[in-house]
Amino acid sequence: MSELVTGEAVALELRPARLPSRALAVLLDLVVAVAVYVAVTIAIVVSTASLDEAAQTALSIATFVLVLVGGPIAVETLSHGRSLGKVACGLRVVRDDGGPIRFRHALVRGLIGVIEILMTFGVVACIASFVSARGRRLGDVFAGTLVVRERIPVARTGFVPPPPPWLAGRFSGLDLSAVPDGLWLAVRQYLTRMQQLDPQVGWSMAERLASDLAGRTGVPVPQGVPPAAYLAAVVHERQSREARRAFGSGPGSSTPSAAGAPPAAEAGPAAHAASVAETPAAAGTTSAVYGPPVVPPGAAAVESPGGARPEESHEVPTGDRPGTGFVPPA
Repeated sequence: MSELVTGEAVALELRPARLPSRALAVLLDLVVAVAVYVAVTIAIVVSTASLDEAAQTALSIATFVLVLVGGPIAVETLSHGRSLGKVACGLRVVRDDGGPIRFRHALVRGLIGVIEILMTFGVVACIASFVSARGRRLGDVFAGTLVVRERIPVARTGFVPPPPPWLAGRFSGLDLSAVPDGLWLAVRQYLTRMQQLDPQVGWSMAERLASDLAGRTGVPVPQGVPPAAYLAAVVHERQSREARRAFGSGPGSSTPSAAGAPPAAEAGPAAHAASVAETPAAAGTTSAVYGPPVVPPGAAAVESPGGARPEESHEVPTGDRPGTGFVPPA
């Protein structure tokens, strides 16, 4: 990985191409150039058979220069550093600052390439690439260019990690109508890439985004909640609302299996603490992403009225009530 800094003080991380991929790209370009040169030479010899030997020699030299020297220069200039071999290998020639090359860069590379590739059969180019820290040959050094890889493994992005279980449903009462789409996009991009950022930089970005989001909603960030966890919880709440609107299930609707259960948003901190205890794997995953979980105030277990335990609240059917066959525990 090579880190380059542009004139706008933007750090670019480029992957310089190494010798094997560059050699394969040059070999493909040479095969195509030689095939074109042979075809053009045959056509010229057939069409200029009536000329004298000096004219034929001049045409042969002109064909060599135009096809084997001018051809690669023209191709790299028009394609901004992507010849046929480089396209096949996923490479591109760029300037030292990461920008596209121009005619002067391609001209210097092509002229020096005749000496270090064609005349020495690539020996000088291989030695220069081995010595250079970024795998540059002499043509790249004098032209101020660099061959980089375009097709690189891309990390999985686009997945927003779920919020910690103890924050599920905690922000169900927030008014999210004043949050612009640009802020939502910035928050989502941060959440999908926060594992790739420096910890200090990621923490400062999370604090800034959480402050902006809290200013739009009118409710400050709760004490003890990490900013990244707050952002994930609010984004999860927005996605839940959009899902309810899309599937037509309003706040008052309930499924038959959960007809007697309270909604997740009304269950209170005790239910969230119980969900953490029931799903240790999920809690460990979110803790690794957002840091150690912070137990919110009032998350202690809530006892039933009168101090009775849940198993003691059942009554034995007596009198005229029909028996159900249920025997309470001793």
